[in-house]
Amino acid sequence: MRRSMLFLPGNTPNIIVNGDALGADNVILDLEDAVSPDQKDAARILVRNAIKAIGFDNVELTVRINSLDTPYWKDDLEEIVPLAPDLIMPTKVNSAADVLTLDAAIAGIEKRSGLDVGTVKLIPLIETAQGLENAAAIAAACPRVAAIFLGAEDLTADLRCPRTKEGTEIFYARSRMVSAARAAGVDVYDTPFTDVNDDEGIVRDAQFARSMGFTGKACISPRHVRAVNEAFSPTQKEIDYAYEVLEAIRQAKEQGRGAISLHGKMIDKPIVLRAEQTIAMAEAIKGGERK
Repeated sequence: MRRSMLFLPGNTPNIIVNGDALGADNVILDLEDAVSPDQKDAARILVRNAIKAIGFDNVELTVRINSLDTPYWKDDLEEIVPLAPDLIMPTKVNSAADVLTLDAAIAGIEKRSGLDVGTVKLIPLIETAQGLENAAAIAAACPRVAAIFLGAEDLTADLRCPRTKEGTEIFYARSRMVSAARAAGVDVYDTPFTDVNDDEGIVRDAQFARSMGFTGKACISPRHVRAVNEAFSPTQKEIDYAYEVLEAIRQAKEQGRGAISLHGKMIDKPIVLRAEQTIAMAEAIKGGERK
């Protein structure tokens, strides 16, 4: 179950060492924006050694690498892929061709490292106008793509519009990302809420992202993790209703009834599907809590 994804700078060992104890479902060790060019090599080695030493057994692990238009991405993959992180997050992905370039490079490293091809998944970061327009093709580019991720800070800079806490300027981008991901059958993650001190704002933003259909949301501070986890977890009321729906379906089948209603509302296929999704999510969360 992946609701929250927490960014941790790849050049800060005192933060990375606590990565699997901060409550996030996934931690993203960042080799890109958080690391200046003169520290890229050192951060790459630090992240490699941290993965080896810590293991991150209690949390899913993502490593954000540098974009294809830099000289760093190949070295990032060579150091990190042999350690089999759950996900690689390439930045500024603009097309399906970018994904296929990364897929081929990762496959070669997996083979040389004795890993099954396809072990390491991709979560392309879409943060340009070109990438957004190609979101559907990126999401469906190859089986290695497990999810797509919206990066609103760089996107709004590319769109030449201000980035606001209200987020009206990214409403279209959010909608397009969700549609592209669902059409491809992959997950989709919302951009971080960047005001670390606005506790009410992160709750509103996370709830809105869930209402749009996002699978989860990124965080840039451990302070936001709880709000995101809560926003993307079904409430007890939702869980109880989901079980009621499935029980009504079971009883209707036993009695040979075709038309099914619950609390005065007809139960059709979409409602059943949502009920099944709610229960699956609740069970996945419980499973994660037992680790």
